[in-house]
Amino acid sequence: QVQLVESGGGLVQAGDSLRLSCAAVGLTFSFYTMGWFRQAPGKEREFVAAVGWGVGSTYYADSVKGRFTISRDNAKKTLSLQMNSLKPEETAVYYCAARRGGYTDSQRAYDYWGQGAQVTVSS
Repeated sequence: QVQLVESGGGLVQAGDSLRLSCAAVGLTFSFYTMGWFRQAPGKEREFVAAVGWGVGSTYYADSVKGRFTISRDNAKKTLSLQMNSLKPEETAVYYCAARRGGYTDSQRAYDYWGQGAQVTVSS
């Protein structure tokens, strides 16, 4: 059974940093493209960042380029998202997702999802 478990969410102030982690169980982690998505209150879920399978390339939404860094540790089967200079409008539930295939920013193409981690950025 595949499980993706996010951790590291919390309450921070604008301008602060936060690091999210996602632990994967039950899949051959290195074979999967891994992504982060987020859903703010009253809004649709949106793509944040992704890292390709293996020693993959990284991809970012324009809104987070230069501030967020996605990384993966295939040996530990973990995915991370380092978020710097956070903004109040980035308050959202952040989801980890896995896709057996190449990069895409379409959430419909991802096969497995975590339960989400709340990130709240106060002004």
